[in-house]
Amino acid sequence: MIATKGGLLRPSAPQWVPDGRPEHLREACEGSLRRLKLARIDLYQFHAIDPKVPLEDSLGELARLRQEGKIRHVGVSNFRVDELARARRVVPVVSVQNRYNLADRGSEDVLGVCMRDGLAFIPWAPLASGSTTRLEGGADRDSEGGAALEKVAAAHGASVMQVAIAWLLARSPAMLPIPGTGSVQHLEENTAAARLQLSPAELAALG
Repeated sequence: MIATKGGLLRPSAPQWVPDGRPEHLREACEGSLRRLKLARIDLYQFHAIDPKVPLEDSLGELARLRQEGKIRHVGVSNFRVDELARARRVVPVVSVQNRYNLADRGSEDVLGVCMRDGLAFIPWAPLASGSTTRLEGGADRDSEGGAALEKVAAAHGASVMQVAIAWLLARSPAMLPIPGTGSVQHLEENTAAARLQLSPAELAALG
């Protein structure tokens, strides 16, 4: 399944600028189709709400692209519960991609909706940012959560990254982690995390 997103511009490396205009989303989607050499994108996600454009207008264009057969499924990203409800009144939504990890659980309520309604929840920033001892959001080895993470990792002979993925998978059947990778070795480490079985006591320790 091929998934991609639209709705952001990147004028320079550190900049991300929302652009939810219907004409931009159509252009972005059709550009992705050309570059991917596809007739239809399996999952096309709206990257972020543009405060200058009603989300109904943005999602309405994705609904039209879906009707035209250029998109199979529509997903959203960086949405709150109320925004997700509004989006689903415009077009069927199959997935939500929000920031979520051991240290940052601000989208717990959105995850709850996904579990209740059978949507996929795709956590971005599921792992540490360039460090094996620090998770996105601030849980490090000196914190209580970081110490528990290292203890569980040591018990399984695994990395803290692998335990973080295993925790996400154990958290909910709706969970679809998307850890990034820059090498085959890292990819294999990430996929091996799916075989880790955390005990109820370990899950309780991680919170």
